[in-house]
Amino acid sequence: MGKIFYIMGKSASGKDSVYADLLSRRELGLRPFVIYTTRPIRSHETDGVEYHFVDEEKMRRMEKEGRIIELRSYDTVQGIWYYFTADDERIRLADDDYLAVGTLESYRKLRRYYGEDRIIPIYIEVEDGERLRRALFRENREKVPDYGEMCRRFLADQEDFSEENIRAAGITRRFSNNGGQEDCVEKITELIKSFRNQDA
Repeated sequence: MGKIFYIMGKSASGKDSVYADLLSRRELGLRPFVIYTTRPIRSHETDGVEYHFVDEEKMRRMEKEGRIIELRSYDTVQGIWYYFTADDERIRLADDDYLAVGTLESYRKLRRYYGEDRIIPIYIEVEDGERLRRALFRENREKVPDYGEMCRRFLADQEDFSEENIRAAGITRRFSNNGGQEDCVEKITELIKSFRNQDA
């Protein structure tokens, strides 16, 4: 049986870059675990890669069909955005290992759905000042920067990823991404390989 390696961390901690780097490593053979969102697609994103981008109407149809595993809503400065995981028959743990990116809340719900032995948490840390610098740099790349939403995400993550919440979720492995990303990715690669060796 396969596993889901689940990357978490505050906004601008480099989760997406680490995720892309790990997926590109052929020796790991990880498949992408892509969730859904109703938020607008950003200029550098591709549908089906970072997220499956859908409208709220499609989300409600999937909800009525009983296909949504977990659903979160965020009251942003641009309105309510939804993020959710769906049982869309793309995840086949009997055959493959997957790599996902998400929040503590979604991690808990997926752990209940798939089982604790199938989902492995990977928590990425970055010093707050560095995160804020990265967030501002990223927002400035948008055609219409939304600094209000950037600040909302930053502050919300301070609460969502509190030490108390991290401990309550049973997360013990932490990977620093303050310096070069290469070192962070190498350490996560070693972790993934160690689980592969256990299953061999």
